[in-house]
Amino acid sequence: MSKIKKAIIPAAGLGTRFLPATKAMPKEMLPIIDKPTIEYIVEEAINSGIEDIIIVTGKGKRAIEDHFDNNFELEHHLKKSNKLEILDKVKQSSSVNIHYIRQKEPLGLGHAVWSARKFIGNEPFAVLLGDDIVKSETPCLKQLMDVYDQTGQSVVGVQEVPLEETKRYGIVDFYNKNGNTYEVKKFVEKPKSNPPSNLAIMGRYIFNPELFKFLSEQKVGAGQEIQLTDSIEELNKVQKVLAYNFDGKRYDVGEVTGFILTTLEFALQDEKYKDAIEKYLMNCGYRYEN
Repeated sequence: MSKIKKAIIPAAGLGTRFLPATKAMPKEMLPIIDKPTIEYIVEEAINSGIEDIIIVTGKGKRAIEDHFDNNFELEHHLKKSNKLEILDKVKQSSSVNIHYIRQKEPLGLGHAVWSARKFIGNEPFAVLLGDDIVKSETPCLKQLMDVYDQTGQSVVGVQEVPLEETKRYGIVDFYNKNGNTYEVKKFVEKPKSNPPSNLAIMGRYIFNPELFKFLSEQKVGAGQEIQLTDSIEELNKVQKVLAYNFDGKRYDVGEVTGFILTTLEFALQDEKYKDAIEKYLMNCGYRYEN
């Protein structure tokens, strides 16, 4: 059984929820404290043992490529100024083996993943979405990779959400549970009513390459886009796809409120900013308890 060595990070979305900020800046480059959101995703992939990453970009996303490239002039300036701690952080973001491909039209998440098919070839692979950051003792993706290593089956990461929020996610209808692992009866993309469960797909996936057969059919689904969940459902009919309720806290940075709350919580967890923010919140009449 092949090991998971490659990962796809789709980053071609228009970021309309963050306009006008994302008119000229990719949503994936919006910073949480001092790091762009996409760097948290890349770090999770690396810490899970991924060796090669392909980022699917779109028009106006050149800043992502620049961020993960070397900047010799900046690095020389930081070294000369003896700002070695900052230098280490800057060099860390350019020490990764990253490839890029452009999704020429915004046709949906399924199409973005399909765009990377030649890079993946006939290997199992990971997909990480940039709207979800997960803090956990064992990286979220590594947890899914361990399930794949044990079973050889495609697996999607899930967590429970309130029933009223299920319409925002791909939802899992399961028929058997073994610990944190679920055997899936059906995958439903953004159910408008009567969701089969409140187990929502949370932007982490491991797939066998047979998924590309169904993505290649390019069927239009919810939102008039080519949905990844629809192809996962087709794959599940011929080759079992598991769901895994991963350990860790998931942060939704794909919409403005979640992004603000994530930034605030990360700042409160950082010793450099914690005291000043706690003091400000208390002056505003709020109290933070860790």
